[in-house]
Amino acid sequence: MTALGKLLRTTAFRLTLVYLALFALYAALLLFFFAFNARWLITEQITTTVNNEVRGLNAQFEAGGIGRLSTIIELRSRRPGSSLYLVATPDGRGLAGNVASLDAGILGQIGWVETSYQRLDSPEGNEHHALVLVSQLPGGFHLLVGRDIEERQRIYDIIVTAGRWSIAAVVVLGLGGGFFVSRHILRRVDAITDKAQTIAAGDLSQRLPVAGTGDEIDRLTFNFNAMLDRIESLMRGFKEVSDNVAHDLKTPLTRLRNRCEAALRNARTDADYRAALDATIEESEGLIRTFDALLMIARAESGEAARGMVELDAAEIARGVGELYEPVAEEKGLRLAVDAPVPTLVRGHRELISQALANLVDNAIKYAAPAQPAAELALAGAGEAPAPSVAPAVGATPSITVMARNDGDRVVLTIADSGPGIPPASRAYAVERFVRLEQSRSQPGSGLGLSLASAVAHLHHGELKLEDNAPGLKAMIILPRAGPQVSS
Repeated sequence: MTALGKLLRTTAFRLTLVYLALFALYAALLLFFFAFNARWLITEQITTTVNNEVRGLNAQFEAGGIGRLSTIIELRSRRPGSSLYLVATPDGRGLAGNVASLDAGILGQIGWVETSYQRLDSPEGNEHHALVLVSQLPGGFHLLVGRDIEERQRIYDIIVTAGRWSIAAVVVLGLGGGFFVSRHILRRVDAITDKAQTIAAGDLSQRLPVAGTGDEIDRLTFNFNAMLDRIESLMRGFKEVSDNVAHDLKTPLTRLRNRCEAALRNARTDADYRAALDATIEESEGLIRTFDALLMIARAESGEAARGMVELDAAEIARGVGELYEPVAEEKGLRLAVDAPVPTLVRGHRELISQALANLVDNAIKYAAPAQPAAELALAGAGEAPAPSVAPAVGATPSITVMARNDGDRVVLTIADSGPGIPPASRAYAVERFVRLEQSRSQPGSGLGLSLASAVAHLHHGELKLEDNAPGLKAMIILPRAGPQVSS
């Protein structure tokens, strides 16, 4: 397709043609209105003037007869710019006036009529047009009074001519403006199309160009680029997950296979086979938990779980999780307390919020226990290096606190422990998938916990924050609040 063809097919040019046609139609109607009203106004002025003259002449005829009327008409006919006057006998012979000739039969048409005429003082053959009023006087005489209407026609022609040129100028300027606007928009669309083709070819790092005008194309481009950012992030995450799954699951799968092979080579009794099967099942359950966590993260990040959101009390979930893990904490020599005295309403997915809190509490128990002083990660499997923080007092029982509170238009769910904590430089890195900081690699886990908590928070339009608890770690899930906004 040629450049001109592409230009003519653009929506902008077609819209320009539509608006141009509508404006031209409006201008034509407005021109007709002005021309018609100008013609009507001049005609009205002529009829008013002639009617007044006819009434005066009729009064003169009644007062002095045909002789006086003829004398007055002769006097008026000599005035510069006078009206048309003619007094004629019943047979049409002129007695007085300034009209030399009329169209045939005009004197027989009583009332208003348009006619061509020639004045007595005009050159031979110089005809004009007039609007005249013909009336019949007593005795059969005819009185004709009128005004020339060529001035009316000239004004009408001037308006029509000016209107035609104006419409022509509007059409030319409109087409020129349409070509300019269409060409400008077409250049932007072509640039966007070229960049989109590059992106479609696989280069997701490219972005559509933004002109910076803030118009509808810029708004569309901005939203499209935001969508590309999200797609690129998901694709990068998918690649990372694929790489991490291949890397991190290879070890347990290899260990699983080795145990099976060892059982086949070395087992001699039923007890040996049972022990091998128990170890295999335990390893398999770890793999299943890893895949369950991956599926839950994918479910949260895809937004699929948003359809199951209802209004719920996050404090009730916190109390339930605390009650569930309190015996586990006691076995580890920890004191677990729950501080959730008032309802904290959110609109969310109960299962996902419960799982996120459970993982945080499970992790706090795992790394805050007295037997594990070296490392802590705030979710199952995510390791953390010791952070410079205040050590617990000698003889003090390590503690974990689960809190739920309202904070204005937000609900804050906090799990605070007295473990080693995570240094600030490692906190952002710790929430990525399969991340296990060096000091946590001796602990069981897959490194998916903080990723799940972060995904659940973002699904609910919230965030996961990791802060120093001095000593220990404070993990906070911050969610938008539902219901009355009263701090507690």
